Amino acid sequence: MFKKILIANRGEIACRIIKTARRMGIATVAVYSDADARAPFVQMADEAVHIGPSPAAQSYLIADKIIAACKQTGAEAVHPGYGFLSERTSFAEALAKENIAFIGPPINAIAAMGDKIESKKLALKAGVNVVPGFVGEIDDTEHAVRISAEIGYPVMMKASAGGGGKGMRLAYNEQDVREGFEATKREGLNSFGDDRVFIEKFILNPRHIEIQILGDQHGNILYLNERECTIQRRHQKVVEEAPSPFVTPKMRKAMGEQCVALSRAVGYYSAGTVELIVSGADPSGESFYFLEMNTRLQVEHPVTECITGIDLVEQMIRVAAGEKLAMTQEDIKIDGWAIENRVYAEDPYRGFLPSTGRLTRYRPPVEGWTDDGTENGRRGVDGIRVDDGVYDGGEVSMFYDPMIAKLITWGQTRDEAADLQIAALDRFEIEGLGHNIDFVSAIMQHPRFRSGELTTGFIAEEYPDGFQGAASSIELVKSLAAIAGFVATAEADRARHVDGQLGDTLPPPSRWEVKIADAVHDMEMIDGEMHVDGALFELSMEYDPGDRIIEAEVDSDELAVKITKTRNGFNLSTRGAKHVALVLPGHIAHLAAHMIEKIPPDLSKFLICPMPGLLTTLHVGEGDVVEAGQPLAVVEAMKMENILRAEKTGTVKLVNAKAGDSLAVYAVILEME
Repeated sequence: MFKKILIANRGEIACRIIKTARRMGIATVAVYSDADARAPFVQMADEAVHIGPSPAAQSYLIADKIIAACKQTGAEAVHPGYGFLSERTSFAEALAKENIAFIGPPINAIAAMGDKIESKKLALKAGVNVVPGFVGEIDDTEHAVRISAEIGYPVMMKASAGGGGKGMRLAYNEQDVREGFEATKREGLNSFGDDRVFIEKFILNPRHIEIQILGDQHGNILYLNERECTIQRRHQKVVEEAPSPFVTPKMRKAMGEQCVALSRAVGYYSAGTVELIVSGADPSGESFYFLEMNTRLQVEHPVTECITGIDLVEQMIRVAAGEKLAMTQEDIKIDGWAIENRVYAEDPYRGFLPSTGRLTRYRPPVEGWTDDGTENGRRGVDGIRVDDGVYDGGEVSMFYDPMIAKLITWGQTRDEAADLQIAALDRFEIEGLGHNIDFVSAIMQHPRFRSGELTTGFIAEEYPDGFQGAASSIELVKSLAAIAGFVATAEADRARHVDGQLGDTLPPPSRWEVKIADAVHDMEMIDGEMHVDGALFELSMEYDPGDRIIEAEVDSDELAVKITKTRNGFNLSTRGAKHVALVLPGHIAHLAAHMIEKIPPDLSKFLICPMPGLLTTLHVGEGDVVEAGQPLAVVEAMKMENILRAEKTGTVKLVNAKAGDSLAVYAVILEME
C-alpha cells in the first residue's frame, strides 16, 4: 500500500480524498493555487505545495507542476479527483514515465473512453446502441450547420473533452448553431485544452441514468447499480439519487452487464461511470443509449456509497496499489435510498446567475462528513451527510466551479430521503452570496419529483418563467405570520429593558399586524399564548434576540425557519422560499395604507453586468443601432460564457467597458438612447 499520495485537485473532493487516505494510514499532499492558499483542504493535508496563480490553466491544469510537487514531497501516487487533469491521457502518461502511480484507470482506457468522439466509435464497433450523430471532425460553423440539418433538430453540440456540463449547447435551429458552435469550441479549449466539438441528436423527454463501474487489475469488473441524474440545468446535474425510481431489476441487470462488457473491452480498472440516455416513454427500459464513459470518480459518488456501503475512494486507492476487489457482483446490494443535492453559488431568483464573493456565514446542518470507515458512517449524521470544502469567512472564487457543498441524505425510502433533504436545507445557513438552497428544496417538494416522472427538461418545464420560490400553502404563511408575531413581541420586550429610558418601564406591545405577500393576519399574545385572527394558534417555540434559526412546532409538525431582522419586520426563509414579513404594532398598522409607494427607476436603457466576471466580447460600439434580443456582449464567469442581449431596440449612446475588463456585479457596460 502507498505511504503517501498527492491529490491533484481542490475543494470538497480534495477534502473527501484526504479523509479516506487518513483513515487508511496514508499521508497526503495538497497542491494549491493563490486563490486556495487558505482553503480547508490545504490545512487538512499533511503537506501542501503551491503551484501557481489562481487561473486553473496556470496551476491545476499544468501536469509538470503536479509532478514536481510529487518529487518534492516523495508522493508515490496521484489521485486526480474529477475535472482538471483527471481524464487527461497525457497526464497519466507523464506520471508513468516518472514511476508515479495514477489512482485511476489504465492509460489506454482513458484514451479510448475519455474522448467522447473515439468512445462513440468504439461503442459502435462493440455493438452498443449510441445516439445518432456525427462523430468526426467538424471544420467550422458552416460545416456544423450542414451536419445539424442532416441529423435533424434539436441537436446537442458537445466539446469532445468536455464534462461536468461544460462545453455543451442545445440547438433548436440554425441560428442556435451559428451562435453556439464557436462558444462551445471556446469553452472546450478554455476548460479542457481541446476545442474539438461533436454533434448528436437530442433525445426528447430523456432520462439520464448512469452505471457505476468498479474493476481491479486482475480482470474483475463489477457494476454498483445505477444513479438517476435526470434533473439538470444547462446540462449540469443538480439532483442525483440512487437507485433510480424508473429502473427495474431487469433493466438494472441489462444496463449493468452491457456497461461491464464495454469496460472489459478496454481493459478497464478503478472506478468509472458509464452514462446512458434512456427514453422515459419506454417503460421496458430497452431504449437506452450509450452517451459517454467518465474514466474517473463522479461528483455524485456518495449516493452510491450510501446504498452499497462501499467506499469508492478507498477502492480506487486499493486497486491502484494492485489489490484485488474484496467483493463479487453477488455482494452488491441496494440498502435504502440516497439523494444528493449540489449547493451552488448561483442565484435562482436572478436567472441562476453565478454568484462569487465571501461567505460571511456558512453553517451546514451537520458538521462536514467524517470518514469513520463504517457503512453507517458513509451516511453522515442521522442520514445527513455534507461534503464541502469551504469555511465560514472563506471566498467562493470566480476561477473555479460554483459548487459550495454537496448535501446527501439517506433513508429507508425515497420519500424519507427527500424529507430529510427538506429539513436539512431549512437549517443550511449561507450568507454573503447567492445560493440555490431554496431551489433544490422546492424540487424536493415538487409533486412531479415525488412521483418519479422525470426528464432532463424538468427544470425548464416546471419553471419556464424562472424561479420565484416554492409554492407556499395558506397554512404555512399563517404559521410564519405567527412566528413573526412571536419574535416581534420578544424583540419589543427586550427593547423596553434597555437602560436609559425616561419614565417608568413601558409594557411591551402584544398586538401586531403581520403582512406576508397578500396575506394579512392579526396577532396577539395573551397570557403567553399566540392568537391569530382572534383564535388560539398551536405554536411552540423559543426565541432569543439574535437567533438566526427558529425551531418551531406548529400543530405537532416541526418547522425550521431562518430569520433576519429588517426595518419593519423580518425576512423568513423556509421550505424553499423567502418571505418578507411586514410587522407593525396593532395601533398604527392602519396608517400603512397612507404611505407613498416607491417606484423603482427604469434601467432598461442600460446593459448591466449581472454577475462578477470577465468581459470577453463586446459586439457593438457607440452609435450602433441594436434590436431587441440582439447579442451585445459576452461575460465569462465560473468557466461559463453568458451572452447579454438587448432588452429593447435603441442606439448605443455610451460604452463604459472594453473586452478584457473584469467587471463587478451591476457594472454598467453600455448605455442606450
